[in-house]
Amino acid sequence: MLKDVTLGQYYQADSPIHKLDPRVKLVGTLLYMISLFIFNNIYCYAIAAVFLITVIILTKVPVWYMLKGLKAVLFIMLFTVVFNIFFTPGEYIFEFGIFHISREGIKGAVFMIIRLTLLIVSASIMTLTTTPNRLTDGIEKLFRPLKLIKVPVHEMAMMMSIALRFIPILMEEADKIMKAQTARGAKFDSKKFMDRVKSLIPLIVPLFISAFRRASDLALAMEARCYHGGEGRTKMKPLKYKAGDIVSYVILALYIAAMVAVGILSARLAFFQFLSK
Repeated sequence: MLKDVTLGQYYQADSPIHKLDPRVKLVGTLLYMISLFIFNNIYCYAIAAVFLITVIILTKVPVWYMLKGLKAVLFIMLFTVVFNIFFTPGEYIFEFGIFHISREGIKGAVFMIIRLTLLIVSASIMTLTTTPNRLTDGIEKLFRPLKLIKVPVHEMAMMMSIALRFIPILMEEADKIMKAQTARGAKFDSKKFMDRVKSLIPLIVPLFISAFRRASDLALAMEARCYHGGEGRTKMKPLKYKAGDIVSYVILALYIAAMVAVGILSARLAFFQFLSK
């Protein structure tokens, strides 16, 4: 399961999405995530799903490779679904003790699964199609106006990029440690919950040691290359908007406009149905 984490990994391919400016992908991902939280109805989710599927096709990244990242958060999704189904008040269709299943709970659970799936896949697309260096440059240039209020934009962008890059590295390291501990007799697949928790101790300790060692090596490498922050640094490949980036912004604006229009129509329809009752 540790190898199923796709967030932070880069998948090399020759696609229109890979060639886009990282600022376009950052803005697009941010607006897409915000739209999923603001417009909470099945029609808007259908538009969001169609939009995301179209982007996935354009990335030329295998669908199975992108969806396998959902396995890492499957437990969180199941916990959220169960919590919504049994503890959401409303029109009950089943009752047993403190557990109640309501229509509103089932609806909320379905919406939550759809939302989490779209959120995780959309975040994965940004990292799968953007190298860490370009992602750092995009974050730094996008938030450059914050320098006027003394915000260390370059340092923040560098930290975010390193953090994203460390996710797959640490997952790979954890997988190696787990295999080594299994060869020494450790059992990570016990059916008892407490036994599984205890078995994580020989995994977590060496993983933390490895993480600190890698962080120290990275710091030494940056110092050896005379890295002292972003002041005075130049870019070998400076970011410049192209025709494809402008077209992408237009398509993104049309998507937001469609979501707003459908959201308003859905709200009015729900209001008229409420008045008719």
